[in-house]
Amino acid sequence: MRTTTYYTIMHSPIDDLLLVSEGDMLTGLAMQQSPKPRAIEAGWKQDAGPFREVLRQLEAYFERELTEFTLPIELRGTEFQKVVWDGLRRLRFGERISYGELARRIGRPSASRAVGMANGRNPIGLIVPCHRVIGSSGTLTGYGGGLERKQWLLEHEASVLAHENGVDVRFPTDARLKPLSASGASLPGLRPSRGGS
Repeated sequence: MRTTTYYTIMHSPIDDLLLVSEGDMLTGLAMQQSPKPRAIEAGWKQDAGPFREVLRQLEAYFERELTEFTLPIELRGTEFQKVVWDGLRRLRFGERISYGELARRIGRPSASRAVGMANGRNPIGLIVPCHRVIGSSGTLTGYGGGLERKQWLLEHEASVLAHENGVDVRFPTDARLKPLSASGASLPGLRPSRGGS
């Protein structure tokens, strides 16, 4: 018996998000205005019903009310990719690390390039937080959703943490996506939490 694949589109501060599931398991989250949008396949059924909790948690994330997703997801990929994605899921909200540090954390210290490739194939962006991986110098490096979205997400998380620590920041909850002035941009003071690339 074939499983039905459902999808819906969520409008968000970082543009439209395509959500994909099979029943209760979220299998995809793609940023549709990104350089690599995901195609909606023939046979998929548009229905927001299976995504009620996903939508609730994403809305809470964007409203600065949620810092950890607790959703049933199914990650499909190679065993190595799944190890990398599991490493991503262990990153704390607002934490930033280099590809090299992620490689060390998963026990493959010489595999930073392979980690970068697996990071780029993450099927459930944002919830599996590949945006938290940056270059060893603190620069923003490749992101399937586009560097401007990566920058937005990092600034959003930094502002939530700063607010929780009593620091006044100028990043309103209704802030919309703005393009970067140049590729390879670096956020002020942005450095990996440990190690280099």
